[in-house]
Amino acid sequence: MNQTVAKRILMSVTGWDPSHWVRQFKVHAPDREVVLEPDTRADPSIRYAVVWKQPPGILADLPNLEAIFSLGAGVDHIFRDNQLPDVPIVRIVADDLTMRMSEYVVWQVLDHLRQGNIYRAQQRARVWHEGEQPSARDVTVGIMGLGVLGCDAAAKLAMLGFRVAGWSRSPKAVAGVDCHHGEAGLTQMLGTSDIIVVLLPLTDETRGIINSGLLGRLKRETPLGGPVLINAGRGGLQVETDILAALESGTLMAASLDVFETEPLPEESPLWAHPRVFVTPHAAAVSDPRHLVPQMLRQMRQHEAGQPFSDVVDRKAGY
Repeated sequence: MNQTVAKRILMSVTGWDPSHWVRQFKVHAPDREVVLEPDTRADPSIRYAVVWKQPPGILADLPNLEAIFSLGAGVDHIFRDNQLPDVPIVRIVADDLTMRMSEYVVWQVLDHLRQGNIYRAQQRARVWHEGEQPSARDVTVGIMGLGVLGCDAAAKLAMLGFRVAGWSRSPKAVAGVDCHHGEAGLTQMLGTSDIIVVLLPLTDETRGIINSGLLGRLKRETPLGGPVLINAGRGGLQVETDILAALESGTLMAASLDVFETEPLPEESPLWAHPRVFVTPHAAAVSDPRHLVPQMLRQMRQHEAGQPFSDVVDRKAGY
């Protein structure tokens, strides 16, 4: 087997055009052939797989596969395949992706702080009225998920003057963040936060975590008029009927949602037209091949030089 064939990369994606990714691989690694399908079910030439919602079983019989790379920050889409081979699964951790997520979080937190929804409604009605305006130091933002994305968003919010709290499954210490963990810690953070930002991975433990039980533990009186939810993690984390019920009951004042139980969000979903819901189409942190392909190639070269992969998924934890 020649060296070029030995470095073949399978790109297996569904839902979008992979041509931009293939082009970047050709630019940065012309010695590595990228294919969209294996030659055979047990193609011996495939060394790496780069995937997004790959067809189930497509990786199962590749005898020389050495690693699976996710094209997004999450990896739950990979685990939908119950025939995964026992090779490392590598998460994307890149400055560009992290910055994009922090941009989204800061954008939405500031929009709620500065009453963007109210002022947009006033503009449509041609109303000139300046309401009360809390400052960042009056508001506590609680972040569910203190991984790379959550920690970066927390640091940027703290720089703007917000009080920042965070929650994770296991104990963590993050500078400038009031950290909590476990079920008791989650209740404490929910009860003291004015805005909740959800950046959790989707696992069996976190599926449906944003439900009526969690929303019922939110702080009632806030400088914003009520608690606010921002979910830029995974759609499977939320129960949308419970979010809508909380909005109608006043348990929740407003929500910014970038992810949904079903994507694209069905046209008939009441979230589209709800006056206190801001919808974006899973666009908080778009994976840009110009920034992420070099990062994946660097990991491949390090592996071939005898160094371990970094940011490897813990299969038991699911992230």
